[in-house]
Amino acid sequence: MEMILVHTGQHYDFEMSQVFFQELKIPKPDYNLGVGSGSHARQTAKIMEKLEPVILRENPGLVIVVGDVNSTLAGALTAAKLNIPLTHIEAGLRSYDKTMPEEINRVLTDHISDFLFCPTETAVKNLKKEGITRGVYNVGDIMYDTLMISKLKIQKSKLLEKVGLKPKQYLLLTVHRASNTDNLDNLRKIVMAVKESGEKIVFPVHPRTKKQLKKLKIKNLKFKIIAPQSYFNMLVLEKNAKKILTDSGGVQKEAYWMKVPCITTRDETEWVETVKSGWNILTGVDEKKIKKAIKYFQPQKTQESWYGKGQAAKKILPILSKIYG
Repeated sequence: MEMILVHTGQHYDFEMSQVFFQELKIPKPDYNLGVGSGSHARQTAKIMEKLEPVILRENPGLVIVVGDVNSTLAGALTAAKLNIPLTHIEAGLRSYDKTMPEEINRVLTDHISDFLFCPTETAVKNLKKEGITRGVYNVGDIMYDTLMISKLKIQKSKLLEKVGLKPKQYLLLTVHRASNTDNLDNLRKIVMAVKESGEKIVFPVHPRTKKQLKKLKIKNLKFKIIAPQSYFNMLVLEKNAKKILTDSGGVQKEAYWMKVPCITTRDETEWVETVKSGWNILTGVDEKKIKKAIKYFQPQKTQESWYGKGQAAKKILPILSKIYG
């Protein structure tokens, strides 16, 4: 199969885009739409407007979209409108919170996809509840594939020495969801709860979060605030953290895979297996719950292989080859 890679440009800062292409050895995109930032509606519309001529020119036999970002929905809608068969990788996830843009993106994408590759059995069941049973496959989590490939590089990293950190002697904090960054009260509660823990805090700051953090004007915030990290560097920080506090779905999974206790500052999660297994606790933005979790939360159960064995891509390719071979 000939692959044509389209980079929408939804993420465009070096730390949020180009560095991932370099580290993961992703081929240079055949097209870069360069849509940049904007409101959800405007960004989705711009991607569709610029993607349609590309699809018409290339006339692909299949369009593949991944995840739950605006690019995912825009690619899915464009393909569906042009009657091009559509595949969604990471299908079936549900938080059942329609205030999350990601939830809207993933639900709509799933309902117009022809082939749905799910990361877990829970995702398969979610689709079944919505009447989607054809073209559904549980292949495991493709992010776990990437983590397994990256393990050796993580072990050899000298990052902690460079930034003056020691293993298991700091908490790692990430905040990037709009519900926590655009709402200054929520952001303040998270930051103050972590600040009052008395622990050493490492905080890679998302560009949007950085702007909001300045508005809080919190005095004596002795966090080790660093720039957004590359994929490998972030894995190193996660692996060596004492505990992780996050509102990121990806970080929740990576914490689970690297056996690091995770405190999620949301009221729900798509990755319910991490909570069910006792390795992830949901605190929302409740300061008391966050402080209590920092002090006392400790997983008691052994882990299960909810997300496959790092063979998702190897399972996906033969299925697509059989259909289009």
